[in-house]
Amino acid sequence: MYQNVEAYLSELREGLSGLDPATIQDALADGEDHLQSALEQARREHPEATPESLLSAIIADFGTPQEIAKAYREIEVRLTPPFAPVKKKDTRPFYVRFFGVLGEPRAYAALLYLLTSIVTGVLYFTWAVTGVSLSVGLMVLIFGLPFFGLFVFSIQGLALVEGRLVEALLGVRMPRRQMPFRAGTGIWKKFVARLKDRRTWTTLAYLVLQLPFGIIHFTIFIVLLAYSLQLMALPVLQLVFDQPLFNFSFGKYFVPLWSMPFLFVAGILDVIVLLHLAKFVGRQHGAMAKALLVQRA
Repeated sequence: MYQNVEAYLSELREGLSGLDPATIQDALADGEDHLQSALEQARREHPEATPESLLSAIIADFGTPQEIAKAYREIEVRLTPPFAPVKKKDTRPFYVRFFGVLGEPRAYAALLYLLTSIVTGVLYFTWAVTGVSLSVGLMVLIFGLPFFGLFVFSIQGLALVEGRLVEALLGVRMPRRQMPFRAGTGIWKKFVARLKDRRTWTTLAYLVLQLPFGIIHFTIFIVLLAYSLQLMALPVLQLVFDQPLFNFSFGKYFVPLWSMPFLFVAGILDVIVLLHLAKFVGRQHGAMAKALLVQRA
């Protein structure tokens, strides 16, 4: 018999050891939310019963920690992110792996994330800097503390939004919900708990860093992509629209006709290298997001 919900969750955490930290966070959040809600309802319906007996009846219906851990392990095997990297070692020949990236959806998904990260970076950075600045500036006023509280609570909401993007486009398993508060926890205790939570501050750091990383990602990949597309489209641009490869102040440079096939092939090779680079950078960014946005197991 479990004395309280915390004892149940502690055993569930042990049963989930070895799983992805995001999976553990979701499992603990689901378990705590269900048990706390069911326990509160049972107390209202059976006020004469002891908390231990009520909890035992709830667990009998919900499942033991071992059963829940087993269920989550089975679910995670089947429900992996759509663009999750393959864990098995790729034994294909080098040339197959090199050119095969053209048919890998995860490479295009990573490229899309890196190109759009400048947009989310601007939004996150603006909100983070504005929130911190206004919180500090308004702290001397009566509504400064409530505003700071709203800002602190909003950080975890943005972490969930970013986690959805990272999981959908980079294939990195991220939490799908926040850890709930204990039933009856007051707003002040919730606020203090958020301040003590390491993820509040690591998430804030991530929101600020997303802008410089977004600028770097966008600049590098949009330049490489534009250059690759220019090389592939050069025959049409030069022969049909009379557009040179380079346009200097002292004149224009048109490539010889015989070199156009080689430049077209070079453009394709550039795209292949670009996709490989996008996969690599996407993995690194996903690892950073996992480290800063996910609660430690």
